Amino acid sequence: MVDAGWIPGGTAVVGTGSMWEFVAVGGTHAGDAEHLAAPDVHYDVASLTKIMATWPLVGRAVAEGLMDLDAPLAEHFPGGPYPGGRVTVRQILTHTSRLNPVTWLERYVGTEQDLAEAILSEPLDDEGYRYIDRGFILLGLLLERLFGAPLDQLAGELWSVAGMSSTTYGPLPRSPMVAPTERRIPGTAPTWGVVHDESAALMGGVAGHAGVFTTAIDLGVFARDLLRVYGESQGASGSFAHYLRQSWQPQVPVDERFSRGLAWLVTGDGLVYHHGYTGVSLFLQPPTGRYVGLLTNAVHYGRRRTGLFDLRAAVRTAFTG
Repeated sequence: MVDAGWIPGGTAVVGTGSMWEFVAVGGTHAGDAEHLAAPDVHYDVASLTKIMATWPLVGRAVAEGLMDLDAPLAEHFPGGPYPGGRVTVRQILTHTSRLNPVTWLERYVGTEQDLAEAILSEPLDDEGYRYIDRGFILLGLLLERLFGAPLDQLAGELWSVAGMSSTTYGPLPRSPMVAPTERRIPGTAPTWGVVHDESAALMGGVAGHAGVFTTAIDLGVFARDLLRVYGESQGASGSFAHYLRQSWQPQVPVDERFSRGLAWLVTGDGLVYHHGYTGVSLFLQPPTGRYVGLLTNAVHYGRRRTGLFDLRAAVRTAFTG
């Protein structure tokens, strides 16, 4: 992909059990040989935020008895009734919430209405599976209410315990250690060190669906920690380990190839994974302990993200043969 001029560069972490290695190809900046890709370069992970921040914090809330996956959101957001008050956390995690699929938040700029209330007030869509961001935006706002702290602080504490010292919400200083994402308007600087997702940007860069930056090193640490918990969780109940095992079980069929677990995509051959729009992915195979994390800024040359689908398919094939 780098040789074809489809992406500036990228990094990957590939591991199994106690062994891991890194691959770094190309640079972080188009045509700039001084900005080389490396395992400690930060990438905007876009929707991997859902599984690196919001999903584990929901698991913590469930384990601590602060949240019931099957309770309606109205229990946490009084003041309705709202159409969205009937939605449950489980429905959000499985993308069956029926919330408005259009994430665009510009309509709320300059209004006096609380964002959570605004989202919950809109009519629900038709029943069925539909991947949307609004549910995870709501979950981020809910977590702040439940724990009484900002989402970035809550996530930062979680990452610190896991040993992920480089994972953070933005903004980050523009430097060779941060991969820029999209150049939105020709003749201007690219989005660099600030969140690429427009809705997360309107929320100050901290949201439940986007906003996190990480490195290949930390993505590997995250994968290894989840696989360790999975391996030690036989028979566990009422804990984060139980929540993790639930998350990696099929909950809602999507098509003949895969299902949606709790936040994660799940295949019939034991693979769980999630993608981020900017060009990132995390794949894990719990039965074998194998994992691959990909970090690219595939949107740097435009939103077509040429070759990214094939790259992800090649990783899936490497697991499944």
